[in-house]
Amino acid sequence: MEVSLSVNGKEVSEDVEPRTLLVDFLRNDLGMTGTHIGCETSQCGACVVHVDGRSIKSCTLLAVQAEGAEVTTIEGLAAGDELHPMQAAFREEHGLQCGFCTPGMIMSAVDLLKNNTDPTTNEIRDWLEGNMCRCTGYHNIVKSIKSVAELE
Repeated sequence: MEVSLSVNGKEVSEDVEPRTLLVDFLRNDLGMTGTHIGCETSQCGACVVHVDGRSIKSCTLLAVQAEGAEVTTIEGLAAGDELHPMQAAFREEHGLQCGFCTPGMIMSAVDLLKNNTDPTTNEIRDWLEGNMCRCTGYHNIVKSIKSVAELE
């Protein structure tokens, strides 16, 4: 079955099995390995991407369900060599350690600030409830997000 969509601003069309998850399509068919596969049960949030401007766990969506959609992955946030402000903040504020959860955290955080430009610490923590990090304790992740919110 053919699926056609836009990924990071580029139109793509590929043949996929109907049961192919969006996360597998992005990683295996398109080579977008910044989107991580963690739990494959929608628990961890490592696979969060934006579909038509909304953050979604890409392990919960079949590739064919994204037909015609605009998908943005972590690779699509940066403008060439210039990091997206959220990516830069995670680096500057030490919002990552092992980096496994980082793509999903950043994609979720970008969506949060699109919807709430001045979130409280509790609002950030609530928004990230579906994203698991086993390294940082979330303090520097929250700090990273707040630093970007202060820029806007």
